[in-house]
Amino acid sequence: MALQELAAGRSTERPAFRYDGDGALARIGLIYMASSVVMESEMWAMAAEGISIHTTRIKLPKVTVQGIEEMMNAAQLEDAARLLAQAPIDVLCFGGTSASFLHGTAYDKALTEKLKVWAPGKKINTASTATLAALAAMKAGAVALATPYVDDIHLRAIRFLEENGHKVLSHRNLGIDTDLALAEVSLDEVYDLVKSVDHPDATAVFISCTNFRSAGALEALETALGKPVISAIQASFWHSLKIAGVKGARAGFGSLMRDVTA
Repeated sequence: MALQELAAGRSTERPAFRYDGDGALARIGLIYMASSVVMESEMWAMAAEGISIHTTRIKLPKVTVQGIEEMMNAAQLEDAARLLAQAPIDVLCFGGTSASFLHGTAYDKALTEKLKVWAPGKKINTASTATLAALAAMKAGAVALATPYVDDIHLRAIRFLEENGHKVLSHRNLGIDTDLALAEVSLDEVYDLVKSVDHPDATAVFISCTNFRSAGALEALETALGKPVISAIQASFWHSLKIAGVKGARAGFGSLMRDVTA
């Protein structure tokens, strides 16, 4: 009633307001690692007006198989999903690539089903699900792979891609096992790494890890290599927009984003 009274007395002449980050088109809820920083900033960088990102965090002890398993088996994951689902989000995105492909495709699908239970009524996305959707959208076959992971996780990334029909023709990893160190790799270093793994028969290059910078270099990499370059963060954001049914991306973040560019 009070708002109606205010509206009734409103002047027809209104000042121009600045955009304040409101998610009028879509709100993306993100479950993200407590020590990670890259995915949020890159999603905000790619987001056009009307898209907002809302994060809850879970603890990642170490970027190793054991550390990821501890995180995924902890009660904190369910708590995070249930807390995030209380917000009026349009999509809930699990922002961990290795954490969702750790034990293969079935593991990622089981995670999606758990999230549906913990966040009833919300549309669900994971970084690994988004990666496969992005590769399909680009009609990718064989790929080249760049990751910052230790060998064990890197090999699991190869297995995940290959069990989904994407033969990995060339690959390289940096052997980083702490989350903070992942985010410290510069865009220059990422650019050099990705260029070094390209293969003439690869139909696309995939950059795995959601705490590993890439968004700012994607367009430059595609120009240099002449093929799609897809990152886990870019794919997660793109797929979230697709699920939400909105065009909410800024231009300049790779060929994958063209069909969701505002």
